Amino acid sequence: MIKIDIDKKLHGSNGEMALQVNLEIKQGDFVALSGQSGSGKTTLLRILAGLEKASGEINVFGTAWLDGKKKLPPQERGIGFVFQDYALFANMTVMQNLLYVQKDETLANHLLELTQLSELKNRYPNTLSGGQQQRVSLCRALMKRPKILLMDEPLSALDPDMRTKLQHDILTLHKEFGTTTIMVSHDPSEIYRLASRVLVLEQGKITQDGTTKEVLLHTRGSQKFTFSGELLEIIKADVIYIAVVAIGQQIVEVVVDSHEVKNFTIGQKVQVSTKAFSPSLS
Repeated sequence: MIKIDIDKKLHGSNGEMALQVNLEIKQGDFVALSGQSGSGKTTLLRILAGLEKASGEINVFGTAWLDGKKKLPPQERGIGFVFQDYALFANMTVMQNLLYVQKDETLANHLLELTQLSELKNRYPNTLSGGQQQRVSLCRALMKRPKILLMDEPLSALDPDMRTKLQHDILTLHKEFGTTTIMVSHDPSEIYRLASRVLVLEQGKITQDGTTKEVLLHTRGSQKFTFSGELLEIIKADVIYIAVVAIGQQIVEVVVDSHEVKNFTIGQKVQVSTKAFSPSLS
């Protein structure tokens, strides 16, 4: 069991705030951290890794990483960290990057085989695609069989097809090694595919904690579909109003009446729900 009870003052998106997190994570869980930028997600990862200071306690499988008396150094925490940028050594081949962490060719070859990189092990990072470099970064993070794997939006720079492929690799490695994984992500589909638990942070506090379905599927009562989006414009058309909403990469129009219009402001986050909806997939 991982027990986290920390407190740290931060400058968030709305000024000074307190990052206050008190939670327990089971061994082998895959936890996704979600929430708006500046809510404290990356800082929480860095505190777990020992890269930032905080007050409180962190106990990992019976070992105190942080308490009132000591702070365990990052190199003694048994953590793997995958960043947004790949952070590979440009003057080393793929295999050399892995063996720099741990001199274990058997494990390195196994990781490269799982991620379909075996034929590229003698290549240098600058000759690889972004997706291939991130797979190397992921393999390198697992070379010491870490107790915890921390990932900070590891796939954010990749195109949708490559993201899907890498998500499959991440899930394969997670199941193979049984590593407790904590990942920061803003992508609902990514969280749904990978995580078993979702924590939503707002202004340094956990406001939602549940399974992916509990947190991501927002339908209530008789509603059939609910989508979150940004209100771009409200257009008056005769006696009705049309709200223009951006949902992901799509722009949709929703009819609203004159009474509802007063409750909305351009630029705010809104939810588009429907009860009578008969979708088809093609």
